[in-house]
Amino acid sequence: MERTVAARTRTSGARATPRRSTIVRSLAVRTVSALREHWVRHPRWSLAAKGALAAALAWLVGLVAPAPFSEYPYYAPLGAVVATSTTAVRSVRESVQVVGALLLGAVIARGVDAVVASSVLSVALVVALALLCAGWRVFGEVGSWVVTSALFVLVIGGSDPLEYVTVYAGLVVTGAAIGVAVNLLLPALPLTPTELALDRLRDVLLDQVSLLALRLEREGPLLAQEWQQRRREVTPTIDRARDAVGSAREAVRANVRAPRYDAWTTAQARRADRLGTAADVVDDIVRLLAEWEREDRQDVALGPRLRPVLVAALRAYADGLRSDVAGGSGTPDDEDAAAARAAAARCDAAVGELAAAVREHRRTSGLDDFVAGAVVVTLWRGVSALAGAEAQG
Repeated sequence: MERTVAARTRTSGARATPRRSTIVRSLAVRTVSALREHWVRHPRWSLAAKGALAAALAWLVGLVAPAPFSEYPYYAPLGAVVATSTTAVRSVRESVQVVGALLLGAVIARGVDAVVASSVLSVALVVALALLCAGWRVFGEVGSWVVTSALFVLVIGGSDPLEYVTVYAGLVVTGAAIGVAVNLLLPALPLTPTELALDRLRDVLLDQVSLLALRLEREGPLLAQEWQQRRREVTPTIDRARDAVGSAREAVRANVRAPRYDAWTTAQARRADRLGTAADVVDDIVRLLAEWEREDRQDVALGPRLRPVLVAALRAYADGLRSDVAGGSGTPDDEDAAAARAAAARCDAAVGELAAAVREHRRTSGLDDFVAGAVVVTLWRGVSALAGAEAQG
């Protein structure tokens, strides 16, 4: 009996061990997957890692460099950090700008030092001239380096400012070259963050159109101030999406990873154009209706006869926006594509009914219905963008 119990205990222990290892393995896989997803969704982690790598390499180069460069090794990491950017193209551009700013700052400091003895006046004059030059458009966002370089050369240059300028500029340029090389070898391609930004834009536009349809369905006018505020609230989301799209398009250039994601980048560019058109469409419709569907106006844009037809068209357009999905690889799967085509067809039919209703109202009432016609034309733009996307898909 005791032998039987002992055998069972050993058997259950042997079974428990694999089970525990399976759990640990599963947790490890989930953890790695979550970290990878977080890394992909937030490019700042990749930027920080590349900056750290470039700075470490530049520091080592500064340490092994011959004198007098080895006396100031910390300037090399400074250049590496400056050159570490989100895209390879931007890295090269900002490196050139920084080098130009450094040299200009050194020239300003040397020029002032040759004319004015080192004093409060020389510092003030150097800063004033450097700040004026820092505003030049050619330096972009790194114009402050003109001031930094000028002060370094003036204050720290010591008895041999020419040597200091040579060491300072040389190490920063070397570090910048290392940063550019790291960016070229490990280029970023922020397609997933761009898709998330486009998803947020789609959701905001969808909410705007859905709420507008709900308000038009009720009796009574729109509140102009409320909808003007809503237009302003959408702007930051549009700007963030456009910035993300611009960064993604810039990242494709000089990127060794880009050819592997050519289908995704092409689909994303089309989606960005489509949602950009949708943003303009929604803004124009809200602006027109907030201006003309007001209680204090006698010549309203729609009136009770056209409002229900417009509500149906807006809801159909909202369905079209809702069906705009990127899919896991940047392109929708067959089921999503079929749903998008059906939504685009419904939207086309609904806007066609609205156009027919506006023509009939114009014929029977004798009114011009200019604003209602403008709303129809604006909606047709959005429908055309949706239909064009489905044709490409």
